[in-house]
Amino acid sequence: MSTETQYYISSLDIDPAAVNQAIRAHWEVENKVHWVLDVTFKEDDSRIRKEDGAENVGVIRRFCLNMARLHPKKASMRSKLKMAGWADEFRAELIFG
Repeated sequence: MSTETQYYISSLDIDPAAVNQAIRAHWEVENKVHWVLDVTFKEDDSRIRKEDGAENVGVIRRFCLNMARLHPKKASMRSKLKMAGWADEFRAELIFG
């Protein structure tokens, strides 16, 4: 078993339990959303940098992710998006319900 220590610097005067909760809440979002975006869309490897391109594509990725997440089919996110790319019927189900 190993122990890891992380240090945080803040000028705020708050309860350590509240700080711990805020840090855990941040990483919960990081794990649920950003990890899925990176694994599914390889977002960290994106070379889109010019003007508003990265933000615009990010909005589209999140929109697609949410549509796939709402679909009741039991499959991985990547599988659902592949099926949507291959089959017009499945893509219509994702978009129109």
